[in-house]
Amino acid sequence: MKLGAILALLAGLALAVFLVLHIGIGSVFDAVARVGWGGFALIVLSGLGVIVFLGSAWYALLSDHAPWPVFFAARQLRDSASDILPFTQFGGMVIGARAVILGGVPPPRAFASTMVDVTTELMAQIAFIVLGLMLGIAQLRASATMAPYADGLILGTALLVPGIAAFVVLQRRGSSLAEKLAGRLLPAAVSHTEAFTRALKDLYANPVRLALSATAHLSGWIASGVWIWIVMRLVGAHVDVFSAIAIESLLGALRSVTVFIPSAIGVQEAGYAALAPVFGMGPEIGLAVSLLKRARDIVVGVPVLLVWQIMEGRRAFARQNGSAPR
Repeated sequence: MKLGAILALLAGLALAVFLVLHIGIGSVFDAVARVGWGGFALIVLSGLGVIVFLGSAWYALLSDHAPWPVFFAARQLRDSASDILPFTQFGGMVIGARAVILGGVPPPRAFASTMVDVTTELMAQIAFIVLGLMLGIAQLRASATMAPYADGLILGTALLVPGIAAFVVLQRRGSSLAEKLAGRLLPAAVSHTEAFTRALKDLYANPVRLALSATAHLSGWIASGVWIWIVMRLVGAHVDVFSAIAIESLLGALRSVTVFIPSAIGVQEAGYAALAPVFGMGPEIGLAVSLLKRARDIVVGVPVLLVWQIMEGRRAFARQNGSAPR
């Protein structure tokens, strides 16, 4: 890890600890305890539904190169690496692309699809943030804490649209930028930059696949809001599903602008603690939801990462014996 990422991680961890102590350990863990083991099992299983949509979005781009389970597993691995390991989200993208390569996709196309998948996800996230603002703008303006930021959120969302458009144009026409990003995120997979550039252009030349990917991503974002509603109901919050979707969209926007903080540690906790009172819940509910999400990430992510390490280890052993490609 770079020094900046380490400092950001430590600062976020300190913020999370401060919030738990400030709001009250007892009240936070009382809310967590209401879920019970059966409720937590429901949280774990229902959370996988979000990955179904996100994996399908990636699969839509390369459905003729590998079966759907490869992309489901790669997306879960990508998210698990970002959520558990001390990486930024960029590190998770690298590992996810590696999983797709292990699934049989050529390296240049695997990484090109990662970049395009991230782009279609950002497009879908803009739509999701707009939906969240529409559902929650009244509550935001009525909150003394959040009202000063409401107009800024609207303006920031509007500015994202030309930003994403420029990013797409630069990827398609400015292959040097794409190659720089590729070199930063996955240099080994894009050693043949000409093949990478060609794969990137091929993906952007298929509007049907792009539309399917963006639609699946938007469905995944909405599903994440429904999942948070389930978690909130399990901890005892009386909140409607539309409010939960609004909270998740705003939290997603916050995580996106703090992408440099590993695992969004502290950011996620502060976001839920600040937004929960806006929608009629106590801050301890928001923190409880965040802790349960972290627990779910660990329960699912640790086995996923271990399996990946075992597969990589076997592949490295086979390569040493000359029976596996790099």
